[in-house]
Amino acid sequence: MRLSEMGQGQSGKIVRIGGESKLRRRILEMGLTRGAEITIEKYAPLKDPLELVVRGSHISLRVNEAAEIDVEAAEPAGA
Repeated sequence: MRLSEMGQGQSGKIVRIGGESKLRRRILEMGLTRGAEITIEKYAPLKDPLELVVRGSHISLRVNEAAEIDVEAAEPAGA
């Protein structure tokens, strides 16, 4: 699943980061690396950008940037 497809409050783990080299480097520098646990904190009122939490930091990403990141969604609590 793409990071941009996750809903507010949903968590997961990054499995792949795509995109052109400049965008990919920027994403990696923000701490969004393969294996990192992420949570979608909230979406802006017009659904762009989205705010996520990774390694205790809040990061904003445009939806088109988030579409370059593949994640494995975490199982909901109690499932």
